[in-house]
Amino acid sequence: MQRYLQYALITLALVIFQTTLIPFISIANTVPDILLVWIVFIAVQAGQIPATIAGFGAGIIIDLIGGQFLGLSALSKTIAGFLAGYFFSDNKIEQTLGSYRFLLVVALASFVHNIVYFTILVQGSSISFFTAVFQFGIFSTLYTTAAALFPVFSYYRKLA
Repeated sequence: MQRYLQYALITLALVIFQTTLIPFISIANTVPDILLVWIVFIAVQAGQIPATIAGFGAGIIIDLIGGQFLGLSALSKTIAGFLAGYFFSDNKIEQTLGSYRFLLVVALASFVHNIVYFTILVQGSSISFFTAVFQFGIFSTLYTTAAALFPVFSYYRKLA
C-alpha cells in the first residue's frame, strides 16, 4: 500500500512539473511527456494494472488542469499504460530499466498515445490525421524518448 501512495505522490509532483516547468523546454511547440515516461516506468516495475491506473489518474488530472478536452488525456494515457504493462517481467525489471529496452517501450507507448490523442483531437478541424500524427506525434515521441534517457542512465549506473 505504501508503494502505491508513493506512486500517487510522485505522479502529483510530476503533473505539477509537467504543467509548470516543462513548457519552458519546448522545441517547436513540442514538449516531452514526462508523465508518460513515469507511466512506462510503473508498467515495467509493477505491471499492467498499476500502470493503467496511473495512466488514468495522471491523464484525468491533466485534463482537469488543462480543460481542453475532458477525458482525452485520461484515455490516451490509460491505453499507453495498458500497452506498456505487456513488457513487465518480474525477473527482468532492473535489466529493462537500465537498457535500450526501456527506451523502446517508451517510444512505442508514446507513439500509440499520440495516435489516440491526435486522432480524437483533430476531429472536426482543418488539420488532417496524417499531419497531426506526423507533424506533432512523431516529434513528441522522439522528445519523450529522449527524456527517458535520464532514468535509463540512472539505472545503468546502478547496475554497473
